[in-house]
Amino acid sequence: MSDTTSELARLRAALAAAEARAEVAESELAQTRAVVSCSEAMIQELKLEIAKLRRDKYGISSERRARLIDQLELQLEELEAAATEDALAAEQTAEKASTVRAFTRRHPVRKPAHQISPVALEAVKRIDAIFDIEREINGLD
Repeated sequence: MSDTTSELARLRAALAAAEARAEVAESELAQTRAVVSCSEAMIQELKLEIAKLRRDKYGISSERRARLIDQLELQLEELEAAATEDALAAEQTAEKASTVRAFTRRHPVRKPAHQISPVALEAVKRIDAIFDIEREINGLD
């Protein structure tokens, strides 16, 4: 019975770990999608600007180019909206995946006294003996 209980606990722990990894992977995927959609929007915006500059450079263009520029502007607006949605989705999945530990106050602990080495102890004893001899000579003892 204890074997099945311990195995059940082990499997539950493995499941929780797998779910945590899946949440992290989903969060990373959402962030990657947001970056890609922002990049696509930037590419479209640059294409639109190039088209406008070409039109300015070569003078009045045909009606077809004007429609193409309008179409590019619409695509740009759609891509920017999609990029915003992807960024929000990435933010939401990142919030889900992140876990916050509770704050636990650390209580002050007294540090242990330093150990004095045997050499230092011997030096202290010798210095003490020298002071004793000096006090005796000076008549302070």
